[in-house]
Amino acid sequence: MNIRDKKIISSILLIFLGITSMTTVIASHQSSIIGDEDFDPLVDIAVTVEIDTIRSLEKQDKQLHKKEFIDILTAPDFYGKISINNEESISPVWDNTKYLYDMGWTATVDVPDTEEFVEIKIQLWDARDELFSADRLCDVSPDGGIGDDSYDVELIYSIRDGHWTGDDSLQDASGYGRLNGCDDGTIYTRNRDCELWFNIYQTDYDNDMIPYWIEVNQYGTDPMISNLGMDVDNDNIPIEWEWKWGYDPMIYNSHNSLDSDVDGLNNYEEYLVSEWKSDPYRIDIYTELDQMSEGPNGEINLLPEGSKELLFTAFDRQNVVFHLDDGCMGGGEMIPYDEECNRDDLQDIYNDYFYHGSTTWRRGVFHYGIVIHGHTDVAGAVFGDNRFYITSRGHDKKADQLLLNRDEVYASAYMHELGHTLDFSPIPGHSRDAMYPWQIMWWVYRPYRSCMNYGYMYYTVDYSDGSNPSSLDYNDWERMDLRAFQHQ
Repeated sequence: MNIRDKKIISSILLIFLGITSMTTVIASHQSSIIGDEDFDPLVDIAVTVEIDTIRSLEKQDKQLHKKEFIDILTAPDFYGKISINNEESISPVWDNTKYLYDMGWTATVDVPDTEEFVEIKIQLWDARDELFSADRLCDVSPDGGIGDDSYDVELIYSIRDGHWTGDDSLQDASGYGRLNGCDDGTIYTRNRDCELWFNIYQTDYDNDMIPYWIEVNQYGTDPMISNLGMDVDNDNIPIEWEWKWGYDPMIYNSHNSLDSDVDGLNNYEEYLVSEWKSDPYRIDIYTELDQMSEGPNGEINLLPEGSKELLFTAFDRQNVVFHLDDGCMGGGEMIPYDEECNRDDLQDIYNDYFYHGSTTWRRGVFHYGIVIHGHTDVAGAVFGDNRFYITSRGHDKKADQLLLNRDEVYASAYMHELGHTLDFSPIPGHSRDAMYPWQIMWWVYRPYRSCMNYGYMYYTVDYSDGSNPSSLDYNDWERMDLRAFQHQ
């Protein structure tokens, strides 16, 4: 036997021994699970908590006394505290901002590989300036009551299955991996309410984020090879999505018809927008915002950034999470400037910039709300089940004439027209005889405090919650038809 043949045989033996060794490790681990030993022999397990988004859900209240009025006008200086098995990590301070996105701040702690459960605490703080004696805890907890004791979020994370329970869990109202301080009933109470988006994950050898124990003991997949994108049951949803949301990826599910949260998006559609924070158990509203290019005389035809934040806050604190595609989700295109559009022009815009000349899956997912310069009829209206417009010319004029806040004018108008695609009916005060204070019906319909009511439009960015004890008030948040926009 020559040297070359000996090397080949030696290599084969080494490979065989390596496979045998790994098989032995896996086999020994399978038996060790019974004795609650190592949950993943391939890695040293560390657990990471990642914070993605922080938003204040507070509104400015001009009726507060001087000190608190200064407080609410001053944007918070947020920072987070994460405790993992009592080991605390503190984030940097994010100065003077109410809204933080795509943060990516993480806290990681090595945990015992033989203990299934990991205790996690999340706190959000506001670092105060010289006007205040101490930093203050913000409310991101679903617990009832007012006070710091009820503001903490406590979770139990399982390294066995990669899910967590406690103050946040699968199928809760605010969504998995999303905290909402308004969940304790303080939507309209000043209570330092915030929303916080986060994720928890652990070290994973093949980086598909599905824990070793689940792969070996439930799915029968290889924990050393990434299974991302695999669809064993041929139901058009990959294994990682079904694992995350509690479905069995080895059993066929009719995801094209499942809509647990009744928000008009079936599970397959929820999967299609999963990179943009959809949740199949929490209500989501997706809207594509296309806007018109600047005019020859500097005419700006854009939805103000402040208006977008007002819209997010109004919806999000009700756990009807609002997603606006202004270019971040494959839409958000710029329409060529046109001084004045008519109905035919709007339909052409819809076909060219939303439909793109052919049918699209986005038709069943996104509402379509555009900002144009002017229109031959009114400053805003729907022109189909899922589409509406507002004009910059009409709403800039409205803000200037009435000395209103421009952000609120745009946001209120946009929310009003979007409401028509949610099929509110009836709508008190939505008539020409209730548009101005000198009209009797304007006063008759005052109990209905909704931007759908002309008497509240332009300075109210909210739908009514039905709390007024009057037969003319309605709870818009409960009666909206989230599937109406899909009607052909």
